[in-house]
Amino acid sequence: MSSTDQHIEITSPNDFALNKLCELLRVLANNLEFPIVDGEYTWPQPQLDLCAQYGVFKWFFEEQYGGFDWSEQDLTLGYLALSAACQTTAFIITQRAGACRRIALSSNDYAQNELIPDLLSNSHFSTVGISHLTTSHQHLAQPVLRAEETENGFVLSGFSPWVTGAVQADTIVVGAQLEDGRQILTVVPTNIPGVKAESPTCLVAFSSSHTSRVNFEEAEVDGKWLLAGPIENVMAQKTGAQTGGHQTCTLAIGLAGAAIDFITAESQTRLNIIPPATALRNEWSELRGVLLASVAGEKTCGIEELRQRCNDLVLRATQASLSVAKGTGFTTGHPAGRWCREALFFMVWSCPQSVMNAQLCQLARIPSK
Repeated sequence: MSSTDQHIEITSPNDFALNKLCELLRVLANNLEFPIVDGEYTWPQPQLDLCAQYGVFKWFFEEQYGGFDWSEQDLTLGYLALSAACQTTAFIITQRAGACRRIALSSNDYAQNELIPDLLSNSHFSTVGISHLTTSHQHLAQPVLRAEETENGFVLSGFSPWVTGAVQADTIVVGAQLEDGRQILTVVPTNIPGVKAESPTCLVAFSSSHTSRVNFEEAEVDGKWLLAGPIENVMAQKTGAQTGGHQTCTLAIGLAGAAIDFITAESQTRLNIIPPATALRNEWSELRGVLLASVAGEKTCGIEELRQRCNDLVLRATQASLSVAKGTGFTTGHPAGRWCREALFFMVWSCPQSVMNAQLCQLARIPSK
């Protein structure tokens, strides 16, 4: 990056600097495709550093903290651009932002004063460990991460699954359940005794996100880090991003857009591709509009219906890009193959049971109930 670009911050989704950042991320995306040693994939620190230089991490904070306080609509547009450029980087940012916003929107002045300046400067990495309170491991009779209240705070025992950037994290915003069923959200510094992140899981895609399980062996967390609770269904409280399934839909549409851009470019010299390219582009444009309207609060369709439609489109669009790329797309390092693997993630990422059932019925070509 030239010296003239280093201090260009993206203050709105219409800034040309967002296009410049996405160009850089697109070039770097293939660097995350290959393990560097012993099957371990590269953590995208250069990508995250670029995002910091372009002011991306200020999008999620209010002006009083030195942020840009983007609206949900602006954040959606920003994520659409980032996810089309590099899904792994965009996904990591969603998890980082989930932690940042839960800290910023809490009433915990201590956590805000201690963490937000370093989160803004990118000298501190925080992530979330909350999937077990929403979709993951919900079939189990007992909570996988338990909390016991003490005079000084809480003792955590069990594990948090699917924590993105676990081995990189300085802090994790964790959800846990007390014996009486109430739940808490708390910041957990990863350097306290009893907290240990497992080695990154090798995934079908997103292995560079360094997602893994974090174990808690009677880890004593000071009460000064408590963000919310104890309360029933702590995730239903206004303790974080309020977009819910919109965020997942956004990344799916962003990825579908990247694949459709590739197909459209190929159609310029291969006329037989024009009809499917046009049909996919029209469907993508319509669904993007539905998403933005839904984020704005318009009752266009239910969030689960929107999620199902986004899943369907991203799977078809990425597979279409592989078909257009032919054999070249099936070689390691071509984006079409990577897009196809990344699209599979949306079938499992925070996927509600109703959406999963609809997907299965669609794949089996039977009516969904």
